[in-house]
Order: sequence, then structure tokens, then C-alpha cells
Amino acid sequence: MNTATMNHTRRACRRIVLFAALLLSFTGSALAIDLDGALKKGVAGEVDNGYLAVPPGASREAAELIGTVNNERRSAYQELARKNGVTPEIAGKVTFEKRYPGFPPGTWISIQGRWSQK
Repeated sequence: MNTATMNHTRRACRRIVLFAALLLSFTGSALAIDLDGALKKGVAGEVDNGYLAVPPGASREAAELIGTVNNERRSAYQELARKNGVTPEIAGKVTFEKRYPGFPPGTWISIQGRWSQK
């Protein structure tokens, strides 16, 4: 194979891989519920420890999303804690307190174990 043919083949492979990745990203987001949608629908709620949970009486349709977001938040809280010399638990609570004013009306929130809608 000559150099021109190899370069053309490489470019074509890159385009196919990029197109497949783009297609998969659209398919995944179209099928899965997103965080804003889950909060608006009431199948996910914010907890005063900085994590998400399923509010009482809600379906578990967002359970996988909640797990994923909580894992991401856990990593972020660990990093915040390390940088600020506090525990991850404190980092989560402080983050919740800072974010609370921005939660839209109707968001399910658990404070000290009691669920209510904002």
C-alpha cells in the first residue's frame, strides 16, 4: 500500500469512529433521563449531604442516573476536601448549602432526613 492510500484509510477510519461516537452519544442521551428532567419529574431529589436520592413514593427510574451522579459528586467532594483540609462529608454539606438557593421550586429536598418540596 502506498502512503497516499494509507493516509486516506486512516482518515476514513477516524471519521467512522467519530461518527459512531457522536451517534452513540445522541442515542444514550435520548434514551436516558437527565438530571434536570429527573429533578423536575420528582424521581430524584437533593439531600443535605450533597448527594441525590429517590424521594419517597417516586419510581426508581432514575436510580442508575442517581448512582452515576453521586459517584461523580463523591470524587468532587474528595478533591474539595483535600484542597480545603476538611472531610468529604463537610465538603458535600457545604456544597449543598451553596447550591440550595438555586434549586427550582418543586425540587424534592431532604434536610435532616425529612423530605419536602421546595
